[in-house]
Amino acid sequence: MFKPVEEQMKLLKKGAVDIIQEEDLRKKLEKSRKENKPLKVKAGFDPTAPDIHLGHTVLLRKMKHFQELGHEVIFLIGDFTGLIGDPSGRSATRPAMTREEINKNAETYKQQVFKILDPEKTIIDFNSRWLGKLTSFEIIKLTSKYTVARILERDDFTKRFKAGLPISVHELLYPLMQAYDSVALQADIELGGTDQTFNLLVGREIQREYGQEPQVVLTVPLLEGLDGVEKMSKSLGNYVGINEPPEEMFGKLMSISDELMFRYYELLTDIETEQIEKWQKEAKEGQINPRDLKAQLAKMIVADFWGEELARKAAEEFDRIFKHKDLPSEMEEKVIELSVQSGNEPFASGEAAKKAGQAEWQQPGATVGLVDVLTNLGIVPSRGEAKRLIRQGGVYLDGQRIDDIEHRLDGSKPEQILKIGKRKFYRLKLVLK
Repeated sequence: MFKPVEEQMKLLKKGAVDIIQEEDLRKKLEKSRKENKPLKVKAGFDPTAPDIHLGHTVLLRKMKHFQELGHEVIFLIGDFTGLIGDPSGRSATRPAMTREEINKNAETYKQQVFKILDPEKTIIDFNSRWLGKLTSFEIIKLTSKYTVARILERDDFTKRFKAGLPISVHELLYPLMQAYDSVALQADIELGGTDQTFNLLVGREIQREYGQEPQVVLTVPLLEGLDGVEKMSKSLGNYVGINEPPEEMFGKLMSISDELMFRYYELLTDIETEQIEKWQKEAKEGQINPRDLKAQLAKMIVADFWGEELARKAAEEFDRIFKHKDLPSEMEEKVIELSVQSGNEPFASGEAAKKAGQAEWQQPGATVGLVDVLTNLGIVPSRGEAKRLIRQGGVYLDGQRIDDIEHRLDGSKPEQILKIGKRKFYRLKLVLK
């Protein structure tokens, strides 16, 4: 038996940006309850970025809400549309992915989403199942149901068209293919981020053209990253990955602003809106410490992905390091072998040494540059990133900030503690060879 419609609406509206149309959703829920039949809820994912971060989970959590209310949730992997490349928000044609890349990323997605969704209640489907079977005649029939003028209303296409930038014909097909997914699945509701609104609305139009009742569109916001400004993105470095270690996740979440904390409570937890607003008021009036609320939030989010016990340990470790100024109880050890030999530049040698977290160095005077240490041991991805970190004051050795990109380590201090940013610690062992 389904819950009363207003009770369902309250949960589904939490954190939502738009519901198009809200009255249509209410009617579908009423019909579902009357007939005791679940609604079909679809959300599509192009497998272009297999590492899921908290920004992705806003949509996944809304899917989970529908599951909890007893509806049928379809996690649709766009293995066919991924071959086109979603042009949403793009200023240039997106490179198409290979079938091998898509298959690999799809498997990674499947492993990660079940940290949030109930695997017993989730239908995973691939849109190549029907799009790959469309004949030329059927594709032409589909394209006849929408106009070029309507497609060019999309903001990204409009900007590119006015700027004289190329728009490939296959990109124009993307919204229609995504819309046809809704026809094939006979979707009652489609979920997506606000950047997908145009595509989702095309789905409503195409369903009408195929004689189906149009789906309700429910959009969720694009989550701000740790900086509170840009949307969460791996490329911007302001993200929290759901596979990151518990201590790393906890530390990152403790770094957010008080204002952003309440936003995360709304979009990343199931705490009711009234309670969040109450905490917000109490924090503003000094009745409650925002830091305690932030620690509670971090603990809740870490527990979602790692369980209560590891979340508790992450909180204790954070307090031990940052409240009591202790070093972490466990640190990754990196060994640097220094050798006095001829040669001008240090280098890491041997795949076996790299896998073991070791690097072998050659440099006159048995010294090695800090930039090379950071890069060759895989602590940062590039020399440019290493220099940026040092210049911005994010690198410490034995508690002392290092701001000289030419700084060198030598064997006079055989063991040093390297700290990167606020949360990453490494025990460096320098061994004279």
